[in-house]
Amino acid sequence: MGFFDKLKNGLSKTKTSFDEKINNAFSVFRKVDEELLEELEEILIMSDIGLDTSVKIIANLRDRIKKENIKEAEHVKQVLREEIQNILDIDGQELNLETKPSIILIVGVNGVGKTTSIGKIANRLKKDGKKIVIAAADTFRAAAVEQLDIWAKRAGCEIVKKEEGIDPASVVYDAIKITKQTNADILICDTAGRLHNKKYLMDELAKIQKVIDKELPDCSKEVLLVLDATTGQNAISQVKAFKETTDVTGLVLTKLDGTAKGGVVIGIVDENKIPVKFIGVGEQIEDMEIFNSNDFVKAIL
Repeated sequence: MGFFDKLKNGLSKTKTSFDEKINNAFSVFRKVDEELLEELEEILIMSDIGLDTSVKIIANLRDRIKKENIKEAEHVKQVLREEIQNILDIDGQELNLETKPSIILIVGVNGVGKTTSIGKIANRLKKDGKKIVIAAADTFRAAAVEQLDIWAKRAGCEIVKKEEGIDPASVVYDAIKITKQTNADILICDTAGRLHNKKYLMDELAKIQKVIDKELPDCSKEVLLVLDATTGQNAISQVKAFKETTDVTGLVLTKLDGTAKGGVVIGIVDENKIPVKFIGVGEQIEDMEIFNSNDFVKAIL
């Protein structure tokens, strides 16, 4: 199954909820008028896109209907697709992995699918011919290290791990050494996700950052925030919290196949101006792909 088919399957709940409501609106309101636009705005808000983003999309849609003298429902739908895609198409969508080695730091609260995402991303990059080392730097949960070890083996990647409770920055230090020794292309680092203690999390991430800056001062670096799409609007507050503690460069969306709330992606990107880099649409190790905004919009509308 190709990525677009996987994406369509994975987003089927979101599509059913979103697309059906929009089609119903067009069948009820025969004319392209203000009543139709109000109905569309309500549908966007109810689809977890968020109030401000929904209002903005409809304002842009209203302007284009006037300027382009749009009368046909299908044309309105096409413009709606374009407006959503304009939000998702922001700078920085390409992974920044210019140097050898490059580093990907994975952040996110516990339970969002960080560990599985690391395994899937490692597998995806390995398929592109990259040699990957994984650092198990979430040392506060033994289960996280064990689970990451399983995923690293599945992906056929080397893992650097230490005993529970050890300083996470020391794991990253050792992993950088092994990355250099083995001439690996990319080091992927897991981090702890205890957001309830932001001060501690910030200190920990700052320490890891210090080690990276000292040992690999000129390397390309991505800080990817993993979000569970099923949490809907709660994911937006997670982005805000992590933006306060670290310089997030991209988003990884998981569990889109289990929710009708896929529209939340649009609001998150619009409010934070952070691009989506990866999208997970299934349980298997192959079910992680580089995000394509055109395919995403087509899959939900």
